Amino acid sequence: MPAPDLTRIPTFAGLPPETLDWLLANGEQRCFEPGEIVARPGDEAEYMMAILAGGLQFYTLHNGNREPAFRIETGQVSGVLPYSRLRVIRGESVAVGETWLYMLHRSKFPELEQTSPELVQRLVSLMSDRARQEARAQERDDKLRALGKLSAGLAHELNNPAAAIMRASERLNCNLQARPGLLQELVRHCPSPEALAELTRLAAAPVTPTFSSALDRADAEDELSNWLEDQGVPDGYQLAAGLLDAGITLPVLTAALAAWAAEARPAALAWLEGQLTGLRLVHDVQEAGSRITTLVTNVKTYSHMDRGQDFAPLDIHTGLESTLNMLGYSLRAKNLRVVREYASDLPQVRGQVSSLNQVWTNLLDNAIDALPGGGEITLRTRREDDFVRVFIIDNGPGIPPEVLPRILEPFFTTKPAGEGSGLGLDIALRIVEQHGGHLEIQSEPGHTEFGVWLPVSN
Repeated sequence: MPAPDLTRIPTFAGLPPETLDWLLANGEQRCFEPGEIVARPGDEAEYMMAILAGGLQFYTLHNGNREPAFRIETGQVSGVLPYSRLRVIRGESVAVGETWLYMLHRSKFPELEQTSPELVQRLVSLMSDRARQEARAQERDDKLRALGKLSAGLAHELNNPAAAIMRASERLNCNLQARPGLLQELVRHCPSPEALAELTRLAAAPVTPTFSSALDRADAEDELSNWLEDQGVPDGYQLAAGLLDAGITLPVLTAALAAWAAEARPAALAWLEGQLTGLRLVHDVQEAGSRITTLVTNVKTYSHMDRGQDFAPLDIHTGLESTLNMLGYSLRAKNLRVVREYASDLPQVRGQVSSLNQVWTNLLDNAIDALPGGGEITLRTRREDDFVRVFIIDNGPGIPPEVLPRILEPFFTTKPAGEGSGLGLDIALRIVEQHGGHLEIQSEPGHTEFGVWLPVSN
């Protein structure tokens, strides 16, 4: 390929001829075949690249899978730019069609700064734009990743009560279909209205039984099941458990059935069992429905969907609790214990609930990831002068001393590729600073503490 016309690159357009001559003398051209890999993850970042022909497709690697990230076309500049801190390539770039690149090694940047401050300024501006775009993309991906984790946990939380409602409704349907037959048998064998009233009293007012120990409960269940079998009731052991759950012990039952003849008792007991089962199933449906309502309320509180995004007085404890509820599945999956040490007289702070909930989510999610199964997270709040202080503490292995100074840097992460963008703590820091507060970190083995300072609402 002949000497390229660098002025066709918008970034180089309008430069003095001597600057263009210097670029041609100090750079080089390289040609890549279609589909040829230009750079791999882990390669040293050495060159500024201008696309003379063709293009480059960039990919990120997540868990061994190659995912498209972005593409640069003819006329665009990429790679290392002056003052860039990029040292190692994080993704993979592949030639799109036959691709010609103008490449300038980073060792030439000091001389370029002396030769053409104007071009260096253009390249720095280009780097700033690129950094902003990458930060926005990474922040969006980080939020989507967090949303995905919360959605998965919420789906699991909703699935349990929804499944319970389905099971209970199916059993309740069978129970109701059997009621007419049970009622006929009951009426046919009923000795008197008084005896029926005594039986229905048991079904109408079940109570919770009290036993001094599990052994006492087991003994009572065995005694009742034996008595039921003596009355000709099939599956007496299963019926005994349901009767005891309703607070109906053997002395209570024998007193209620004293007026019933022996041949009438199976019909009376079958009706009683059906009635108690129906009540229990209705209670199960109510509990599951209440759980779903609570989850929806937690989502509304967490996302703050029913209020605007203006700064307003808010309660820190409410935000912490809604965040814990949203992360409940992750906490239970690792059997983590949460200790609350909340100040009873904590004043309100002024802020955006959804933004601060994102702070609590990022800090708690990091603690959950760092802890082994059975670990402990402590949430502590207190007032200090004109600030509310919130501490999120875990008893995990701690942050290594060589990592701690960099833990708040954008894009810095200790997680494997594809599992973290390195923006979670940076986002938390920026939100806290936007609220007029600051974020502190202390860590040693067995004790990692994130402390958030937020000004008290006036």
